Amino acid sequence: MTPEPEDTDPASTAADATLDPPDWEAFRALAHRMVDDTITHLFSLRDRPAWQPMPDSVRHSFAEPVPRRGEGAEAAYSQFLERVRPYPNGNIHPRFWGWVQGNGTPLGMMAAMLGAAINPHMAGFNQAPALVEHQVLSWLAELMGMPDASGILVSGGTMANVIGLAVARNEKAGFDLRREGLQGAASRMTFYGSSETHGWARKAGELLGLGAASFRATPVDDQYRIDRDALRSLVASDRSAGMLPFCVIGSAGTVNTGAIDELAALADFCGEEKLWFHVDGAFGALARLSSSLCPLVLGIERADSLAFDLHKWGYLPFESACALVRDGDAHRRTFSMQAPYLARTTRGVIAGGLPFADRGLELTRDFKALKIWMSLKAHGVDAIAGLIEQNVRHAAFLATLVAAHPDLELLAPVNLNIVCFRYAPAGVAEERLNAVNKELLLRIQERGIAVPSGTTLRGRFALRVANVNHRSRREDFQILAGAVVRLGAEVVASAHPLN
Repeated sequence: MTPEPEDTDPASTAADATLDPPDWEAFRALAHRMVDDTITHLFSLRDRPAWQPMPDSVRHSFAEPVPRRGEGAEAAYSQFLERVRPYPNGNIHPRFWGWVQGNGTPLGMMAAMLGAAINPHMAGFNQAPALVEHQVLSWLAELMGMPDASGILVSGGTMANVIGLAVARNEKAGFDLRREGLQGAASRMTFYGSSETHGWARKAGELLGLGAASFRATPVDDQYRIDRDALRSLVASDRSAGMLPFCVIGSAGTVNTGAIDELAALADFCGEEKLWFHVDGAFGALARLSSSLCPLVLGIERADSLAFDLHKWGYLPFESACALVRDGDAHRRTFSMQAPYLARTTRGVIAGGLPFADRGLELTRDFKALKIWMSLKAHGVDAIAGLIEQNVRHAAFLATLVAAHPDLELLAPVNLNIVCFRYAPAGVAEERLNAVNKELLLRIQERGIAVPSGTTLRGRFALRVANVNHRSRREDFQILAGAVVRLGAEVVASAHPLN
């Protein structure tokens, strides 16, 4: 019998270190307190401002030395309560409509905790978390009318769009781009979207080696949709100049106004011109869940690739985004890689391979799918569709409030859930209105009344309400409209310098 090796380490009699709590019952009590405090915070949101500025004392408190010695979980939590929780950007509040930022849900919060507790690596397919993601992607592909599409869950719309554009670039290059790089291209590859396309397109052009100049920002019509005649002319002109057009981006809900490009017509055009059809459906794609709104995004099911966010109009916590690619082989050709340390097996932990590693850039990813899976099972698609319809009704209600007041002016059609308007009373010169409305926006935010954001449409500054808020009520929009009129008059009458 072989004797056990003698342990000569003088510290061997000491307990081995761990980051588990030294007292599990004390930690259990603290964890229960964290949950209770958080639920109280959520159900009392209406009692607090939509946003509040951070005091200088709190801001400066984050410039502290690296903590070499820990203070304990209780102390860390106390500092969170004092310095962090009171000062977010406010997007969980019922009157937050800035940019397009979802609220999250209590169940989504708990699902994120449950996922973090088992902390799975989403690689091998011989584990339930990977099967959950596979199931979620199957559901999402079916809901988008692309039942056989390949998919992956990613951090947000930008990354989902980048994945779609990367597949388009590789498939349409006409040579082995993964091996040769763009140095092997005979001419500049160009891609197209409306001038209202989100900034991800230029970033993606830079990241993928195409260059920002390869993105052709195409004019829009009076509905802020891509002008298809201008698109056709631009593609023809680029071809005549020896370039290689390869992709058209259709927007299902532009970031500025919520405009939806004529997706079916764009699909036809791409088919005729042998171009890849990518749809940026960041929030608008989920209108497809509603039978009454689905016609607005008709044609989305014909996309070669599609990007959308569940953390926007699916109401889930960050990060929950999806990229779908109709041709699964093309998807894998763009990203798959074989390595000896990831060799396929028929048994063991990674039996079934690492399918998600073959669909994107990341190998290590968190368990995003659990909050989607639990939310769909708990609430059902119909409940989410009903909330999407409610958001659209509330946006239309706000538009009627704006149209009915002589001092307010709509600046863009309300196609979906985004309302762009301004305070424009008689007697205030046009050249002063932009400055008035910029100051007005800041006062609404700083007084904690609501959080709209701002944008500029054809030279006119707009207050922009992007409603993906499952907590908003009709009365919240009445509060906003009233505050705009009241504070607008205050701004006009004040001596505040307006530039």
